[in-house]
Amino acid sequence: MSSFNPGDFTILVVANTNETQDFLLDYLRGYGYKLLHANDGGLALTVAAQMRPAVILLDVILPGIDGFETCRRLKTNPATEKIPVIFITAQTNTVDKVRGFVLGAVDYIAKPIQSEELLARLKTHLTLQNLQRDLAGQNQQLQREIAERGALIAELDAFAHTVAHDLKNPLGVTVTQAQFLRKFHHRMTLEEFEENLEMILKNGRKMNNIIYELLLLSSVRLEDVDPTPFDMADVVDEALDRLNFLIEEHEATIIVPDGSSWPTVLGYAPWVEEVWINYISNAIKYGGTPPRVEMGATAQADGVVKFWVRDNGGGLSAQAQRRLFIPFNRLNQVRAEGHGLGLSIVQRILHKLGGQVSVESEVGAGSVFSFYLPLAP
Repeated sequence: MSSFNPGDFTILVVANTNETQDFLLDYLRGYGYKLLHANDGGLALTVAAQMRPAVILLDVILPGIDGFETCRRLKTNPATEKIPVIFITAQTNTVDKVRGFVLGAVDYIAKPIQSEELLARLKTHLTLQNLQRDLAGQNQQLQREIAERGALIAELDAFAHTVAHDLKNPLGVTVTQAQFLRKFHHRMTLEEFEENLEMILKNGRKMNNIIYELLLLSSVRLEDVDPTPFDMADVVDEALDRLNFLIEEHEATIIVPDGSSWPTVLGYAPWVEEVWINYISNAIKYGGTPPRVEMGATAQADGVVKFWVRDNGGGLSAQAQRRLFIPFNRLNQVRAEGHGLGLSIVQRILHKLGGQVSVESEVGAGSVFSFYLPLAP
């Protein structure tokens, strides 16, 4: 706390005589404290629970339940247990002091009350209370940071495992093919040589894509962008151009609306292009034979646009749909041709852009993967 301002604190005065109560109220009010008062323990319990004062000045001798019992009840009530209680008493024997501290009081002020002592003790306990509150807030922040770091470490572990696993296969094939060429190239026909060379190039592209998406995932995590209007038709054309080799390899049919029918939305074109890349490539890999991929955009009533990719694959169960956007999770480890990063990147991109993702699917009826972005003004 940078400065001590009495006006920031409310004090509940619980006194057994009007004389004591009036003195405390007038004196503390003069220093700027906000004040509440009660004449007995029962009323003090009610006021404390409702108003949550910063400190309670509590007379030991009270009508009805005495100060000790009042303190005990305050400390057993979750609503008031953390409010500091300072006893006011003419009894200064050790037994009573110990009893008060055992019940949860933080201090004693002896009668007749000394003004300077009263102010000093109040300031001390109010300052301690603020420091404890600040420390509790810092501890909560530290716990949040520890939890975030733990989640990040777990994600990085899963990420490292996924990348290592998925690089291992194309890298192994590439090395094997290169060794085969070096050893037997002089015995091969030109056609056989080109087939083996094409296999090396194909796996090289796979490894390059894994590394590219690794860098993209890192940049999406670290960078912040301001969404701006962009031409979706250009982004879609660029994505399809990058996927041309995959389209030809699978002999896929791609159905795309006319360029003028794409609405203008707010986003960040390079990231949205990656969303299309992931959705379209998955639709091709996990679609029918041959794949048929349809793309489109549908305006929604709430000022956003739903962009979607429909495939003719085998569809997904409800359980599989729930696992889709878990980072680095693949639905079918045996069949998966991708590398487990795609949908994690899509989820992170849309989160950064203030959008969302969804999937609609039925087993045997294909799937529709969607993402939502706001219309440009």
